[in-house]
Amino acid sequence: MERPVALKPVIYKLNLNLSDLNLQVYQDFNLTIALHPSETIERMVARILAFAMNADEDLSFTKGLSTVEEPDIWLRSLDGQTLLWLELGEPSVDRIKKASRVAQLVKVYSFNSKSLVWWQQESSKLERIDAAYIRFEYEQIQAASQLVSRTMKWYVTLNDNTASIYSDLGECDVQWQALNGRASQ
Repeated sequence: MERPVALKPVIYKLNLNLSDLNLQVYQDFNLTIALHPSETIERMVARILAFAMNADEDLSFTKGLSTVEEPDIWLRSLDGQTLLWLELGEPSVDRIKKASRVAQLVKVYSFNSKSLVWWQQESSKLERIDAAYIRFEYEQIQAASQLVSRTMKWYVTLNDNTASIYSDLGECDVQWQALNGRASQ
């Protein structure tokens, strides 16, 4: 009997030229991003934008979907403390509670067509947890996914609640909405 072959992640290389007009951050990042076999390109784009919105030279992508004990992106101190925990999608209330006990700051970025339904159903519970909730416009995330290639250079400008993305494959804007008051942290 043949053993099933485990699928490996697809590796993407991104040179991110970031201009964050909100925080006055101007920096280049050379990122290696692993697309898990069960992950969509849209989710990866949302991860890239969450990274850009929280840019720091020590911010890093984790193993993500393949490691439930870690967020999608985090910022850790030299002594191993989790300073920032970035979660993508519509995680469970329990997962966010756990993250808020581990990290100093938790941010959740929802991005798909069911984001508002998730928020409406869970907001009364989620609001009790010390975390920020941000929603990307899904149709715009889909448009940005058309700018993805295995090796890419993106120029991203953040201004107010909009990320303007420019690449060799085109350009688009992705807007986000703060779902609670902590989202401006």
